[in-house]
Amino acid sequence: MQQQNNKAVATWLLVGAVMIVIQVLLGGLTRLTDSGLSITEWQPLLGSIPPLNNIQWQEAFDKYKELAQFKSIHSYFTLSDFKFIYLWEWFHRIWARLMGVVFVIPFVYFIYKKWINKTMLTPMIILFLLGGLQGFVGWFMVKSGVGTDLIFVDHTRLAIHFIAALILLIYVIWFVLKLIIPVNELVYAPTAKSMNIIIIVVLTFQLIYGAFMAGSRAAYAAVTWPSINGYFAPPLMITKENFWSDIINNLLAIQFIHRGLAYILLILIIVFTFQLKKIKGNKFFHTTRYWSLYLVIVQVVLGIFTILKYTSTYKLILSITHQFVGMLLLISLFITLFSLSKKERA
Repeated sequence: MQQQNNKAVATWLLVGAVMIVIQVLLGGLTRLTDSGLSITEWQPLLGSIPPLNNIQWQEAFDKYKELAQFKSIHSYFTLSDFKFIYLWEWFHRIWARLMGVVFVIPFVYFIYKKWINKTMLTPMIILFLLGGLQGFVGWFMVKSGVGTDLIFVDHTRLAIHFIAALILLIYVIWFVLKLIIPVNELVYAPTAKSMNIIIIVVLTFQLIYGAFMAGSRAAYAAVTWPSINGYFAPPLMITKENFWSDIINNLLAIQFIHRGLAYILLILIIVFTFQLKKIKGNKFFHTTRYWSLYLVIVQVVLGIFTILKYTSTYKLILSITHQFVGMLLLISLFITLFSLSKKERA
């Protein structure tokens, strides 16, 4: 009976995980369409209702006109243009509210049915706290472009928002794995597990720099490959005097680091795959052990084409696919980590 209950809870959480992935992609589309600053207020309850008549639309548009983004790049906008970007941001926010409903209502039902036992309760509370925190972090990001001179949201705050979403996603995925994968399916391989953790740390920095690339529009600084505007390492991109500022804000430095981490990840995951190949495991382990290798190869190729086609009409589809595969790569590495998490040798 408990196994059946766990399966129901796991299915619910998997639906939530899929919705989180969709929400992150909606966030990417919102950024790529320059829609993120179109709603200048944060109203957790009333904000679910968009403008309902021309007067309300004009009021919302007038608020947007006060922003540096409108004055710098969207001064030609008509009300119709504004509605397009507004609805992208509104859909991104309404999806977050829908996620709240999908998480809360079944949770209450499962509590009532006693399908969630005491050991699940604390992790569930943490899950809801992480979800609530993500909403606050989202507004913290948007606020950087409201009432300031920034044309776009601050790319460091965008990175915080992105990583917070990924933490929530991985937390849910890990929870699901604990519910559906029995302990006897796990593998004891401490060396491979350590390598897995190292790769996840490197990938985390890579994802942060992916957010820096997206938020700062650093791809425009060099739409060339394999060189960066004719250089392996562009001169003066990182200076001794402004080292920390340069590695966070210099567009060429951001792109150089993002590319470099991609090559490092590719090498690490190839080595890691050879480690995994030598390990005797079970069906779950053998099914999942090559996922990260396949995904990192696809991701590197996508990254190259995203750079080369960033000024073309393929920019949007390549960028959003690149982001999606990056999330899948992270998930695959955590699935492998879970499969390697057996405490001791049998």
